[in-house]
Amino acid sequence: MKKDNKKIKVAFPHMGTIYIAWAAALRKVGVEPFIPPYTSKKTLSLGTKHSPEAICLPYKLILGNFIEAVEGGADYVAMISSPGICRLGEYGACIKNALSDMGYKANYIELTLYDGIKGMYNFLKQISGKNDPVLFLRAIILAMRKVFILDDLETKLSYYRAREMTYGEAEKHFIKALKIIDGAMTTRQLNKAKKLAFAEMDKTKYNPNKEVLYVDITGEIYLVCDKFSNQDIVKELGKMGVQTRKSLTVSSFLKDAIIPKAFRKGETHLQRANRLAKPYLMRDIGGDALECVSDVAYANERGIDGIIHISPFTCMPEIMSQNIFPAMRANCDIPILPLIMDEQTGKAGYLTRLEAFVDLMRRRKRKIQQQKKQEEAIK
Repeated sequence: MKKDNKKIKVAFPHMGTIYIAWAAALRKVGVEPFIPPYTSKKTLSLGTKHSPEAICLPYKLILGNFIEAVEGGADYVAMISSPGICRLGEYGACIKNALSDMGYKANYIELTLYDGIKGMYNFLKQISGKNDPVLFLRAIILAMRKVFILDDLETKLSYYRAREMTYGEAEKHFIKALKIIDGAMTTRQLNKAKKLAFAEMDKTKYNPNKEVLYVDITGEIYLVCDKFSNQDIVKELGKMGVQTRKSLTVSSFLKDAIIPKAFRKGETHLQRANRLAKPYLMRDIGGDALECVSDVAYANERGIDGIIHISPFTCMPEIMSQNIFPAMRANCDIPILPLIMDEQTGKAGYLTRLEAFVDLMRRRKRKIQQQKKQEEAIK
């Protein structure tokens, strides 16, 4: 597709660093990605103003992203669609109507991710006006490989952030690493960029012997992955000496919904969810509820110090999973901190809860370590 002999500009909503992956796929097929300003208070204000009051926070932020994109000159706004038991399935029609009611002329297009490779292929075909299977396959593989690398870089960032000698150094190297990955447009370039990006992260000066806490973060996937909507919880915990692991990531979603079974290695997140959640939740009730329940059991199984559950206000699947957590205490002896986020969530109260939770985990960990020493001394 071309508009006035120029490349059309296509915008996606922000969710963490995912823009680097989808921008690569679009550039690969000859379409110009329009990356709107990263989500901010202005984005939230725009989205909230034009959203139903009771709708969840991700919808408001995504709508705000699209408003800023259209006002910035995007020709198309693209959104994923979902057939699941979740309001995400209604986002598309609601956003399309909202933009139309506001008088915006941008075209709306959906990417059906749950159709796997076929859905991504059809999207690229529709948006580019081409029909080149080899080109599209290369674009899809490039985007997916970037997703896995980006998630690995975030894992590395969390490790260094909890142990860095100088506050903020790990994040500076992380930002440089992202730029390196963003610039790679072929498999060969990406292989080289991956080595350079991890070498950049390894420049961080850190204390490998520092006593740190280990926390898993689960909940609704948008809030888990997007630093604005979760108020950069990973960074705040890193300041307190906590290494975090995101239970829900884009790469884990790709393994479940996009990558063919023949190319998967090991147990996927959804397969583990079906296995570990069974004693507490027998079926999928929508959203990421099944995964969240299993994540508590998985964190307890691995001896993690605590788990934080983040959910948007009014998200019914996550409300259900939070109500299942107390019933898990008989088998899962792990501290759980539920955080419900909306546009009214204040930073000060939020940080106070995090600090109290970290203090609880630290005292609990030291108590357990002391008990083990006493038991070993008796033996």
